[in-house]
Amino acid sequence: MGKAFLSPPEIAEEFIETGAKKTSCSARSLVILGMLAGAFIALASQGSNYAIHDMESVGLAKAVAGTLFTTGLMLVIVAGGELFTGNCLIVISCLSGRSRWSGLLRNWLLVYLGNFIGSLLIAFFINRSGQLNASGGALGGFTIKLAVYKTGLSFENAFVLGILCNLLVCLAVWMAAGAKDIAGKLLAVFFPVWLFVTSGFEHSIANMYYIPAGILAKRNPLWAAEALKLGVTQEGLDALCVGSFLTKNLIPVTLGNIVGGALLVGAAY
Repeated sequence: MGKAFLSPPEIAEEFIETGAKKTSCSARSLVILGMLAGAFIALASQGSNYAIHDMESVGLAKAVAGTLFTTGLMLVIVAGGELFTGNCLIVISCLSGRSRWSGLLRNWLLVYLGNFIGSLLIAFFINRSGQLNASGGALGGFTIKLAVYKTGLSFENAFVLGILCNLLVCLAVWMAAGAKDIAGKLLAVFFPVWLFVTSGFEHSIANMYYIPAGILAKRNPLWAAEALKLGVTQEGLDALCVGSFLTKNLIPVTLGNIVGGALLVGAAY
């Protein structure tokens, strides 16, 4: 009877071949699979928001959110999808000479685009669904509050939190590749992702849901009023926009995710 898992050197060999496949996929496949992965992560983000929106203990709320958010990466790995943060590990294939750097950049750009579209679609659907009216609009207020917090980070803070996040996400993907059955893959994903969410680290693709959802929600007077009750300042509410989303969060977090995943995990292994 063979081993139930791969050793680290065997996992590295697996990623060398996986990277070659990912860099040769058609543009259409990468965008569609990217949209699916973005939607999976967004659904997990919304589910975790709903579960914790009226919890008073911040630490406990993050721990509960983490248990639900893990579903997103589980869906990506088992159901199938292309996730930008996990695809930072394609660097292993490039460093081995099996894949070309141009193929890596093509994959990243197309998958990132797909992730963005999928996340935005879920943010739009949730906004139109009326779900944010939960608890008298408190869920809408919490959605705005979270987006305001994320766009209020300094560039340095967002960058470092992005590094720490994708260090754990890519370790989850790395260990899942070493498991030979679905149960092993799910278990490998669960704990590192739970840890990153509980720790409050920043994931660029999740933020493609969290922040646009907040931007859309702030247009609703009830939800905006609930956000103010939760401690959001009018200044913070006014500053929540597409510009702050891109410059204060998405760009630094994405760069941090690349360092954490491609350098600290991929290049290291």
